[in-house]
Amino acid sequence: MTDSTALADRLDGLLFFPVTAFRPGDGALDPAVFRRHVREGIDAGAAAVFAACGTGEYHALDLDEYEAVVAAAVAEAAGRVPVVAGAGHGTALAARFAERAHRAGADGLLALPPYLVLPDQQGLLRHYTELAAATPLDLIVYQRDNAVLSPASVVQLARNPRIIGIKDGLGDLDLTQRIISAVRTELPDRRLLYFNGLPTAELTGLAYRGLGVTRYSSAVFCFAPDIALAFHRAIGSGDLATVERLLDGFYRPLVELRARGRGYAVSLVKAGVRLGGLDVGGVRPPLSEPPAEHLAELAAIIDRGRALLADG
Repeated sequence: MTDSTALADRLDGLLFFPVTAFRPGDGALDPAVFRRHVREGIDAGAAAVFAACGTGEYHALDLDEYEAVVAAAVAEAAGRVPVVAGAGHGTALAARFAERAHRAGADGLLALPPYLVLPDQQGLLRHYTELAAATPLDLIVYQRDNAVLSPASVVQLARNPRIIGIKDGLGDLDLTQRIISAVRTELPDRRLLYFNGLPTAELTGLAYRGLGVTRYSSAVFCFAPDIALAFHRAIGSGDLATVERLLDGFYRPLVELRARGRGYAVSLVKAGVRLGGLDVGGVRPPLSEPPAEHLAELAAIIDRGRALLADG
């Protein structure tokens, strides 16, 4: 079994993207609280830990902090589940983050979109190919924002054995279907993993499952693992009544609240963790904290979600 197959085989289940804990006073990294957050997530049933990614404020970490976060996740996971680390920026800096992730013991990388520029397909291919060549770690390419790949480009990337998956944060189901079809047609023996990477991915879970995409990342798992796991079990078993009850009473209101503030895909999630009793601190700039009225709405939505579990 190759290392690539080993990691790919372990990425089946609910994927946990922990927030990064900062001390409330000075905003410095708080490894002990972060480790508790990771430990509680694994104990609750996470299938993998994606450390220092978007929800974990990768953009706000320097190289040393990043390595410390990844190392803490690896130590807490202790081989029970794989740890995948984010790596973004331009190609040269992404390679340096990848080197730190490997040194910290990560099992793979989530290749975040390159910084700011709007590259063409050839540029994206060069970026991900060079990043894959710079590290022994396997890569999952995160398609979103300025990193949108054509089916032909994904086929080309899939020829690289170090690139094991595509995480879609774009939400274009037509494009996703064409990508899946192209890889299946051009590389029938190649196993490429596909992930629903939209914010609050549960809202689009039924649509992605129609394409055969069953893996997804759950931001809700950070602050309400009981709700996230109940939904994951229901959608996997075909319990449509529970899926629709949670979509209507919990996930839709949550997404509507998330849409009311910039950066809420991170700051609202982090606030949810604090509401659960773990003080992971606030977000770093350029993000900002939700106002008190939004925090009250979030608390009410979480309470409603748990009431729905009880009713079910």
